[in-house]
Amino acid sequence: MGISSETERGIARGRLFLGICLALIPTGASFALVSNILIQLKQEFILTNYQVGQISGAAVWGMAVSLMVFGPLLEAYGLKNAARAAFGAHLLGTTLMISAVTKVGDPSAFWLLMTGAAILAMGNGMIEVTGNPLVAALYPDQKTVRLNWFHAFYPIGLVAGGLIGFVMANWGGRLAYWPFQLAVIYVPVLVYGSLLLPQAFPKTENAEVGLPVKEMFRYTLTHPAVLMMLVLMGISTAIEMGPMRWIPAVLESAGVHGILVLVWISGWMVLLRLLAGPFVERLSPPGMLVTASFLTGTGLVLFSFVESMWSALVVATIYAWGVAFFFPTMMGTLSERWPKTGSLGIVLMGGMAFLISGGVGVPLMGKVADGYLAQALNPAATVEYLERVEQRFPEHLARAEAATDAAQLGYRAGEVNDALTAVTAVLNEYRSTGQLPGDATANALRAVVATQVPNEPLIAEAGAILQPAEAYGGQMSFRYVASR
Repeated sequence: MGISSETERGIARGRLFLGICLALIPTGASFALVSNILIQLKQEFILTNYQVGQISGAAVWGMAVSLMVFGPLLEAYGLKNAARAAFGAHLLGTTLMISAVTKVGDPSAFWLLMTGAAILAMGNGMIEVTGNPLVAALYPDQKTVRLNWFHAFYPIGLVAGGLIGFVMANWGGRLAYWPFQLAVIYVPVLVYGSLLLPQAFPKTENAEVGLPVKEMFRYTLTHPAVLMMLVLMGISTAIEMGPMRWIPAVLESAGVHGILVLVWISGWMVLLRLLAGPFVERLSPPGMLVTASFLTGTGLVLFSFVESMWSALVVATIYAWGVAFFFPTMMGTLSERWPKTGSLGIVLMGGMAFLISGGVGVPLMGKVADGYLAQALNPAATVEYLERVEQRFPEHLARAEAATDAAQLGYRAGEVNDALTAVTAVLNEYRSTGQLPGDATANALRAVVATQVPNEPLIAEAGAILQPAEAYGGQMSFRYVASR
């Protein structure tokens, strides 16, 4: 990459650039690891796709809070304090999410997951608040190329987190449990903190040249082209981060190792961003963005037809070639063509990106998936199955309530009672209306799976009914995003 180690005016430019690049790894790693545990969260906490979408969306829109609220104040508190805030939020957010494991069966668990995901994402956002203006200040003559290099470390984190999550989930034994997977985030956070935080930071470009903050705000918030770029940034990131958040869970339901597909996409993103220079020279940034839009839309449509690992990898390659250049090229284009926007323009671009993708894109895909999931269920077969659960599970409940050692029995009365309650509610509604309630039916099936009653064939049947419907709903949500 040719990172310089020179020191200018007490600023170790090469070390700072390396440190801020490494600080982007937790963003990618957390994205991959949270995506990898969505099914576990859905089953353990009995959540709908929309609720899971809210949690995973919080792990994105929390970045928008940092960028939109704290980013515009960057000139007041400086780059180094922004890096310190990122470090603290990374540690606190990860810890809060993991602590939800102590609240299984309690509604507060959902809010712990939501709050932790949002704070973790705020840490990710503060790295964007710090990193984009820092890179621009360190390399004012190479902004687009260096920003592509910097953002290559996001997919590097995705690759690392995805592979680690896949290994833990498949061969980790007890380490496959979701809190252990999330704990991996601590490692890159501690590494970048020890490297980056002791360094001296430069001023932002605007502070260096003495451009008044008031003028920066006036120019950025009134220039029509800049406002248009903010809107386009929100749209482009929504069709990148929304689908990527759901790819592992949706493809897993379709019988494909979704996390490996996410790793494949991320590997392409690393390579393409590190090789951004020739693309910038030959296509120009606008040409890169037009090409990226076509490839991304094509990839999303094709994802809705994926049925095997090989087809998934082919489609993922098309999609990766599209999304690789969106984020950093939009950032570089704004900073190079409208330099008076300074740090404010950069942080607002990132804020719009994560606000739209996290607050709208990810939860909306979950909502769409829930709607199509209900359509995919066979009403007669599902009702017949639920009636068998209604007849069989009171026996399991009575046995669990009479047991003196739930650990030896292998399941607990609380989970069985929750499943029976959910099943009974669905059947009562069906008997009165003749219609299956979509979200409630899916949650009843998830609740049956979550009981983990040993040697109970009805649990496997629940998965067999639910899994293809989950896959269909998720794949149709990809097509929905592409068509919009």
